[in-house]
Amino acid sequence: MPCMQYSISIQSPAAVVMVRPHHFTPNPQTAADNAFQRSASERAPDAIAQAAYREVTQAAQALEQHGVRVHLFEDETPGRTPDAVFPNNWFSTHAGGHIALYPMYSPNRRLERRPDVIELLKAEYRVQDVIDYSGLEPDGLFLEGTGAMVLDHVARIAYTARSNRANAIALERFATHFNYEPMAFDAVDAAGQAVYHTNVLMCVATDFALVGLELIGDAARRRQVRQRLEESGRELIELSGAQIGEFAGNALELSGRAGRVLALSARALNSLRSDQIESIERSAKLLPLQVPTIELAGGSVRCMLAGVHLSRR
Repeated sequence: MPCMQYSISIQSPAAVVMVRPHHFTPNPQTAADNAFQRSASERAPDAIAQAAYREVTQAAQALEQHGVRVHLFEDETPGRTPDAVFPNNWFSTHAGGHIALYPMYSPNRRLERRPDVIELLKAEYRVQDVIDYSGLEPDGLFLEGTGAMVLDHVARIAYTARSNRANAIALERFATHFNYEPMAFDAVDAAGQAVYHTNVLMCVATDFALVGLELIGDAARRRQVRQRLEESGRELIELSGAQIGEFAGNALELSGRAGRVLALSARALNSLRSDQIESIERSAKLLPLQVPTIELAGGSVRCMLAGVHLSRR
């Protein structure tokens, strides 16, 4: 049996925000630069929407059963916000009572920002300020939250794969305001296409990091990313390009009732080797969620979860 550890970790939030879609469909505005996205044209739109609704409902229930607090919001806007199920891209929360709002690359994704989400966080958690970067959108400067950045909340590093959705100027502003070291790099898939979001490439947990280092083409930068992860004391679990394609990197560690859990999709778990699973289970329980319809949109479980790193009132 793995040796489970139950200490509280600032890396692993105990609450998340989720958005349940009523009219889900893969977003045509994001298809060009998201190689993970798939067409759903062979299925009836109503069937797709109903399946996505069920998947989010069941995922939220599974998280709550493990002691993770879920703030579940509804998205009932037909056709206007097809990616609303991925709230981690438009806002993030930070210890000390800070919230960031982000500039979004696709115009219809900018409609996902919801004042009611921020108002709930202010009502139930201690919020000191909200820093809004969305004003960078007219200048073509985008930074899609914890999709574009994978944050090491302990070592204060913002790992960022350069893309249309992760601009260097916007990243520098975030890093300065929130006291993170920006660690930017280029990452491409087997077809040579830039990885659209860093959080499909890597997951930084408390005691380990899942990362597809082979997708970082520059050898020197690849060594630097490896070094920074290892300096933090984490076990490095390297993922292959094929595993990245199965969303194995798109996971999020959370604090549950009986310890830490690693939320990921069933598809992602199925791609992991037994030794990788053993390494994860030394510090976190695996929590696979069935989200095959959601994954048509090019994101998986981590994209569906906006972690709450705020103190409760």
